[in-house]
Amino acid sequence: MKQVPAEYYPLMEQLQTVDFVLVELTLYLDTHPDDMEAINQFNHYVKERKKIKKAFESQFGPLLQFGNSYSGYPWNWNETPWPWQI
Repeated sequence: MKQVPAEYYPLMEQLQTVDFVLVELTLYLDTHPDDMEAINQFNHYVKERKKIKKAFESQFGPLLQFGNSYSGYPWNWNETPWPWQI
């Protein structure tokens, strides 16, 4: 596995943090579907995740496959480490 730059880890941690918040808000909203404040928080973190994902992928390549992330040229999905390997 190739060495990753130091900038990889803070961005990955930000992404994981936002993903955790989104999972928790999803669980909460499943039982409190009329909580407008929680919906606003959810939508805020969706936007944050998109920004972080874009920054991460522009520097380190795709996070997800099957059409969830764009590929650079040449095809870069086969470059390691993959997010689940760190």
